Amino acid sequence: MNRTYKRNQYKLILSRLKEPRKFIQILFGARQVGKTTLITQVLEDINKEYIFVSADNEINASSVWLTQQWETARIKLKSSSKKELILVIDEIQKIKNWSEVVKSQWDYDTRNKINIKVVLIGSSSILVQKGLSESLAGRYEIIRIPHWSYKEIKSAFGLSLDEYVFFGGYPGSIDLIKDEKRWKQYVKDSLIEPAITKDVLLMSNITKPALLRQLFQLGSIYSGQILSYTKILGQLQDAGNTTTLANYLNLLNVAGLLCGLQKYSKNQIQTKSSIPKFQVYNSALVSAFETETFKEVKSDLNKWGRYCEIAVGTHMLNDCICNGYKLNYFREGNYEVDFVVTKDNKSVGIEVKSGRNTTNLSGMELFNKKFKPYKTLLVGQKGITFEEFLSLTVADLF
Repeated sequence: MNRTYKRNQYKLILSRLKEPRKFIQILFGARQVGKTTLITQVLEDINKEYIFVSADNEINASSVWLTQQWETARIKLKSSSKKELILVIDEIQKIKNWSEVVKSQWDYDTRNKINIKVVLIGSSSILVQKGLSESLAGRYEIIRIPHWSYKEIKSAFGLSLDEYVFFGGYPGSIDLIKDEKRWKQYVKDSLIEPAITKDVLLMSNITKPALLRQLFQLGSIYSGQILSYTKILGQLQDAGNTTTLANYLNLLNVAGLLCGLQKYSKNQIQTKSSIPKFQVYNSALVSAFETETFKEVKSDLNKWGRYCEIAVGTHMLNDCICNGYKLNYFREGNYEVDFVVTKDNKSVGIEVKSGRNTTNLSGMELFNKKFKPYKTLLVGQKGITFEEFLSLTVADLF
């Protein structure tokens, strides 16, 4: 990983830790997006006393261990000439009842005016969010760390647009892309498998783990496509039902792997009950299961067009999650708009055209007529280029 490149969240974390002690800072995001690197960069630059510990390195990380880290921090602060100390605890979700201990220790410091600022880092958003809702209401702020954007990957590692579209944005895998077979195996073994095993299966009550794995692989392969749960069940080996699939897809979404976009509608009931459009959070999650090479995929205009649409989706999905926008798709009969981004009462329709029929915009015309959006955009041929669009933020669309 390029440890000299500083992502946008660096400035936010730095500014929060320079403020007077008020809230616990929670950093979470999917695995291998650079959360630990980010906080390490901040700690190196902030010129304050700090303690960094990771529950991942402790065989017996427990509530007792967590309390001991806090006591160590208090002793270090007391013996220091500095007036405050930053305590960072990585992989916090691995400690049983962590939120209760954090609440107790934080409140003790608050009552006794002990100036220990706290940063908690979690790879399992599922467990972190559960702990936050149980014990720490009103005591924390969340800083979401998304998957890397094209602009970031290009600046930090020099990847071309086409390389980003196919290989995605996992920094740890960049050095392997010249050996595609090795790269695909690494993504499966070191990125996908730990995320599913440690962040989903071990943290939730999963009665059919084989079904969840099949759903993830199928959803990745069909990323960018609208597919009903009933049709999905017909392609899965393990028995299940549509409710189970919807629940599993939600868990994969919280883990930052795969989501099901809902149909855009003014009717919330129609939106909630709509057929999902699968969308991965990182293009690497699709390419890892691709049987063809990067060169072969690029030479197939229709397949490459699909990869370009997936890349646009990953770009918007990560930005929307971090900044509170809604991302949907629109479909009515045979009329479709690839993505609809909503902020407050404004919506932007986005149609991606590459390698397919680039002249048929009937879906956009119907969407315009029906919803009177703030604006509509064509990305790709005869519109804004992919590189230009992937260099924008969702806020720029408004």
